[in-house]
Amino acid sequence: MTTCVFIQIRCKPGTTYKVAEEIALREIHSELYSTSGEYDLLMKLYIPESEDVGHYINEHLLVIPNIERSLTTMTFKAF
Repeated sequence: MTTCVFIQIRCKPGTTYKVAEEIALREIHSELYSTSGEYDLLMKLYIPESEDVGHYINEHLLVIPNIERSLTTMTFKAF
């Protein structure tokens, strides 16, 4: 079983493509989109059941240079 999370990522100005490329190279995402508005990227990520969500995001995503801020939305089975 995995935990599905959506992460919005704000990048330093002019670095969105570099950040997106680094995410793609790490192959940790399920889906990755460029967005407009307060955040630059939207990522769908499945975190392995054995991993702590916060540690996983900090160790695999937020170590990427030029990420200024992120907003994580966790999902839960509704039915």
